[in-house]
Amino acid sequence: MLPVIALVGRPNVGKSTLFNQLTRSRDALVADYPGLTRDRKYGEANLEGRTFVVIDTGGISGEEEGIDSHMAGQSLQAIEEADAVLFMVDAREGLNAADEALAAHLRQRNKQFHLVVNKIDGIDETLALSDFYRLGIDSMFGIAASHGRGVRSMIGQVLAAFPDEPEPDLLEEQPGSIRVAVVGRPNVGKSTLVNRLLGEERVVVYDQPGTTRDSIYINYCRGEKDYTLIDTAGVRRRKNVREVVEKFSIVKTLRAIDDAHVVVLVMDAHEGIVDQDLHLLGHCIEAGRGLVLAVNKWDGIEPEQRDWIRNELGRRLVFADYADIHYISALHGTGVGHLYKSIDAAYRAATRKLSTNQLTRILESAVADHAPPMVNGRRIKLRYAHAGGQNPPLIIIHGNQTGKVPPSYQRYLEKIYRRELELHGTPVRIEFRTAENPYADKRNKLTQRQVQRKRRMMAHVKKSKKK
Repeated sequence: MLPVIALVGRPNVGKSTLFNQLTRSRDALVADYPGLTRDRKYGEANLEGRTFVVIDTGGISGEEEGIDSHMAGQSLQAIEEADAVLFMVDAREGLNAADEALAAHLRQRNKQFHLVVNKIDGIDETLALSDFYRLGIDSMFGIAASHGRGVRSMIGQVLAAFPDEPEPDLLEEQPGSIRVAVVGRPNVGKSTLVNRLLGEERVVVYDQPGTTRDSIYINYCRGEKDYTLIDTAGVRRRKNVREVVEKFSIVKTLRAIDDAHVVVLVMDAHEGIVDQDLHLLGHCIEAGRGLVLAVNKWDGIEPEQRDWIRNELGRRLVFADYADIHYISALHGTGVGHLYKSIDAAYRAATRKLSTNQLTRILESAVADHAPPMVNGRRIKLRYAHAGGQNPPLIIIHGNQTGKVPPSYQRYLEKIYRRELELHGTPVRIEFRTAENPYADKRNKLTQRQVQRKRRMMAHVKKSKKK
């Protein structure tokens, strides 16, 4: 198995910075802000041919209350999963009671752990390390994670304790893995739904908007199918976003939508569909991703209100009528299992291979039933179609004057293709291309005889006008 290394310590000691250094990425949010990381984040790192898994965790202070206690639970679970633990402390703040308590816990769990004294840049390293010898930990390293100082040497010594065996890339996406992003406004139950889909408390859930700050990628298998579930931060209206951290969280959510095959948009049944839900839905459609709508917190809703919500969704979501709507309760699990059927259907439709012959036959039938309009006295001619891409399905149609095809006729063709090809749960893109006229920029050159004839005709016209 690949070595699994967990990064633990108090808040704001540089765990996410070290995570980004080891994985050579910017996957973990980093800011001078304690308690920024809340969920376990897994990454794959490689050092001189040695591959290992790194787990970034939230801070443990020993005095957790409320949401901090859930964050600490995630960190303690990462310790249990790890083969080795990098116990990080802050060289500038020195040793404190929380560090001593965490060291005692690691000894009780009989875990292999190493003390990592971070932020030694700009200060005397020997003096910075001397304060931590009281912990009695033999393996101690001084590093500056933000600059990469001492990181390679430290990891090399940590990995020396594990057998050097070639291992497959377990965290790399497997061919055919379906990436599913769970998005929505804050506090609509995204993390609860992710935990319910996984069947474990994988991400922090708390009755507080903005609990999730980073996009968490989770690989798992269900029924011999590989999935990558992406839990994202809630997206609020721009005028309500004031913290810089929240701005970065929203950016990572929008990137997760672009990275996914299928997006599950979660809405709150108690609040109905609001404008921010429509904005998020519009972004998912523009990104061209497969779409599944989940109306959460359906339990406890009165029958009259349920009918009103269904009618409201049917009225306001006419432009996304291809997406399945599920009424669920993520807390109790009602209806959650049915989401997989719609996710699989949307993925199959979004990645389906389309043949040129089939697309052209559908185009000819659609034009025969309802021909394009006339433009400047000339009929728009659509000749043939072929596939141009997947996720979303892109259909390229060739013809004459295609630049003048009205949007209404384009929507007509999209519906025809979606119906005939049974492309359920995914938007369809149509792109028109006009054949170039080889004589468009070439003027007809007259012969000498044609020039003389033209002069005689012009002279005749002038004489007629004088009379």
